Amino acid sequence: MTGSTHTVTNQPPPLVGYDVYAADRALTDAVGRHLAPELAEEAAAELSGLGRSCGSAQAREWGTQANERPPVLRSHDRYGHRLDEVDFHPAWHRLLGKGVAAGLTAAWSRPGGHVRRAAAFLMWTQVEAGNGCPLSMTHAAVPALRADPDLAAEWEPRLTSTIYDRELRPAHLKAGALAGMGMTEKQGGSDVRANTTAARPLAGDDGAYELTGHKWFCSAPMSDAFLVLAQAPAGLTCFLVPRVLADGSRNVFLIQRLKDKLGNRSNASAEVEFAGTWARRVGAEGDGVRVIIPMVAATRLDCVLGSAGLMRQAVAQAVHHATHRAVFGTKLVDQPLMRNVLADLAIESEAATALGLRLAAAYDDGSESERALLRLAVPAAKYWVTKRCAPVAVEAAECLGGNGYVEESGLPRLVRESPLNSIWEGAGNVQALDVLRALQREPAALDAYLREVGRARGADHRLDAAIRDLLTELADLSHAEARARRLAERLALVLQGSLLVRYAPPEVADAFCAARLGGDGGAAFGTLPATLDLASVVERARPVA
Repeated sequence: MTGSTHTVTNQPPPLVGYDVYAADRALTDAVGRHLAPELAEEAAAELSGLGRSCGSAQAREWGTQANERPPVLRSHDRYGHRLDEVDFHPAWHRLLGKGVAAGLTAAWSRPGGHVRRAAAFLMWTQVEAGNGCPLSMTHAAVPALRADPDLAAEWEPRLTSTIYDRELRPAHLKAGALAGMGMTEKQGGSDVRANTTAARPLAGDDGAYELTGHKWFCSAPMSDAFLVLAQAPAGLTCFLVPRVLADGSRNVFLIQRLKDKLGNRSNASAEVEFAGTWARRVGAEGDGVRVIIPMVAATRLDCVLGSAGLMRQAVAQAVHHATHRAVFGTKLVDQPLMRNVLADLAIESEAATALGLRLAAAYDDGSESERALLRLAVPAAKYWVTKRCAPVAVEAAECLGGNGYVEESGLPRLVRESPLNSIWEGAGNVQALDVLRALQREPAALDAYLREVGRARGADHRLDAAIRDLLTELADLSHAEARARRLAERLALVLQGSLLVRYAPPEVADAFCAARLGGDGGAAFGTLPATLDLASVVERARPVA
C-alpha cells in the first residue's frame, strides 16, 4: 500500500491564544515607565485582558471576516427613497463594540488615559486596523468640540462612553456615539482653505447653518456626527453635522459612493454631498483651521500608533515563524543572516512603540513644555514612523517565504494596510512642511525637543554626534523647504535614539544607534553590524504564546 504523502511537518503553529500585551516587552516597558505607580496594577490588568482578546482565535477570525466581506452602500430602498446607509458584516460591529468597550474613545477623562489608550490602540490595530478609523475619529473629536463648551458638554459624554450603539437615531437617545470627519474636497485635498462647501446661517437659530457642497473623503459614514469644514460668511469654519436630527428625521447626508481602497477594506470611506444639510457651528466663524487642529493632531498620533501596531504584528509573525521553522537542519531564528533581518525589523518596531507611547505620555502630562514638544514631535513622528511601516511589513512577509504571500498567513493584509497611515491625515510632504512651520514659528517647540533628546546626551557617542549634526542642519533654515523631509526624518530618528538609549536594553539601543544614527547599516533590512548582540534583540521581540 502506498503511504500518504500529505504529512504536515516543519510548519509553525498559528500565533493565537496568547496575551498580545504581556508578549510585547517594548510595549509593557513603555507603559510601565509612563504611568504613575498607583495606576500600574490596574492598567496592567486592563491591558492584559485586552491583550488576551487581541490574541484570541475569535478576534482574529472577526478581523478576517470583516475584511473579506467589506461594507456595502445602500443608497436607496426598493421604492426609490434615499437611505444613505452602509451595511457592515456582523464581525465589524463586534470589533467596534469591543474597541469602544475597551476605552479606545475614553482617554480624555481618566488618569493616564492617553498612555493606556495608546497601548490598547496599538494592540487592537493588530487584530483589525479598519475599525481603528471610527475609534480614532471619535477619540480625536473631543478636543475640537471643546472650542464650544456647550457642544462639548452635550457630546463629550457620548463620545467617551464605553457603550457601542450602532443604530441611527437621535444622539440624545443613545448611551454612546461615534464621530467621523470630512475635511478634504476634490479640488483641494490637503489644502482645506480651497474648500468650496458653503455654510449659510439660519435665521432665528443662533449657531445653526445650512451646508451645500461635498466631501471627497468622509471617514466612517455611519457615525452619529461629523466634524466638517465649510466656508461661512467670515471664512473657513468648523461645523458639527449630526447624522440624525433631534426630532428623529434624517439629516441630508447623501452618500455618493464608497471608495474602493487598496487596503483598509473593512472600513467605509465615502464621498458625500450636502444639500441643505443642517449643521452647528463649532467655535467662531473663520476659526475652522484653529478649531480642527487638535483633532488632526490626535489622529496623527493615532497614525503613529497604528503603524507601530502593524509593525509589531508583522515582526511578531516573522519571529514566530523563524522560531519554529527549520531550514537545512537549523531553525531559521538561529541562522546568522535571518537573525540579522529579524533584529533589524525588531529595532524598527521597538523604536516606533517607544516614540508613540512617549507622545501619548505628553498628552497626559499636558504641561506647556509637553504641548510644545508635541507640536514638533507629532508631525515628525507621523512622517517617519508611518513611512517605515510598509518596508517592515513587506520584509516580514518575506521572512515567511511563499507562505507570507498567501492570504491565510495574514501578512498580505498587513502589507496592504501598511501605506495607509502615511497617506491619511496629511501625507509625507504635509507633515514635513508642518515640521518646518513649527521650527520657524514656534521656538518653544524646538526648545522642548532639544531638552528631551538632551536627557540622553553622553550615553552614546553616535547619538551625541547625531544631535550635533542635527543642530548644524537647524542653524540655517533658509531655503529649508527642499530639505524638509530630511529634517523631519532626522528629528524623528534622533528622538527615537534618545528614548532607546535611555530606556531600552543596551543591545537594542546599540543596534539602533549603529544602524540608524551611526551609518553602520545598509539600505535594506538585515544589514546590521555582525558584532552586535542580535540574538538578544530577536529574543526580546519574540511573542511568547
